[in-house]
Amino acid sequence: MNKQFKTIPHRRYNPLTDEWVLVSPHRTKRPWRGQVESPSQESHSQYDPKCYLCPKNERAGVHKNPNYKNTFVFTNDFSALLPDTPIVEEESELFKSHTVKGTSRVICFSPKHNLTLPEMEIESIKEVVNLWVEQTNELGEKYRWVQVFENKGTIMGCSNPHPHGQIWANNNIPNEPFKEERQQKKYFKKNISVLLLDYLNQELEKKERIVLKNKHWIVLVPFWAVWPFETMLLPRRHVLRLTDLTSNEKTSLAEILKRHLIKYDNIFKISFPYTMGWHGAPFDDKDYSHWQLHAHFYPPLLRSATIKKFMVGYEMLSEAQRDITAEQAAEKLKSLSEIHYKKIERSK
Repeated sequence: MNKQFKTIPHRRYNPLTDEWVLVSPHRTKRPWRGQVESPSQESHSQYDPKCYLCPKNERAGVHKNPNYKNTFVFTNDFSALLPDTPIVEEESELFKSHTVKGTSRVICFSPKHNLTLPEMEIESIKEVVNLWVEQTNELGEKYRWVQVFENKGTIMGCSNPHPHGQIWANNNIPNEPFKEERQQKKYFKKNISVLLLDYLNQELEKKERIVLKNKHWIVLVPFWAVWPFETMLLPRRHVLRLTDLTSNEKTSLAEILKRHLIKYDNIFKISFPYTMGWHGAPFDDKDYSHWQLHAHFYPPLLRSATIKKFMVGYEMLSEAQRDITAEQAAEKLKSLSEIHYKKIERSK
């Protein structure tokens, strides 16, 4: 990469979405007098009698959680999508709308109220991975798009501190994966190869933005990253969906997830907030050989545990902008220990 780009404003292209990001590395020297967030308060209790996600607790109305011992999934009591929505369409050139069928489910990663993914054992994380796969397989038989995701931390709008994720499924392809579908198909048609696999191979050659790797998976900071410590997780081989993973790949995924999320927590020595989600090929009878499974991680923190990146002003009205370069973020992440900071502090 041109060395000048390390210090001067420039734009980077995202071939996965056909969008640009403005990079302004010189702005890291500016003083900060903006909003300072309070770090998320971590729970030290394994059980909270008032938590609607803990085992045996009441959720809403007549619903009560079982005394679950590992992972637990249920249909959201306040689901954003409903399976019995009637089909109604309204269409004109300027006013288009249609109803959506779907469902929203909640996945509790563990019965322990204070145990986040990076602090779980690899075998327990694999239980989460297996549940992602099982739910995706079940919902993919009925719905075209299945979105597995996690909002971690109150700063990301998480309404309950009990570690959990969600799965939403619906009968249409949403905006972000629609862009990725269009771009991957366009690239495949032109090059007769898979966009993200070609990209991954070039990243492995350059070695500038690779954060972690094992036998089956790679974690990297995308060249076009928008969020300060944004990362992407990809399988090394061509994989369309979570449901196509082998047993070894699922175990390997649990291992690299733990390593990756420990590094996130170690950046500012807090339970690091983020939104993450999986993008795989849609579920229908079309040919999606141009797709490659991948997960996005979007963390908002910028300079410390109390300073977040805001998407306002220029970002909302023009295009995304970031200060630290993707290469700087990758170097920072690579340098962090893979031993959780809590373990290090307890051993002192």
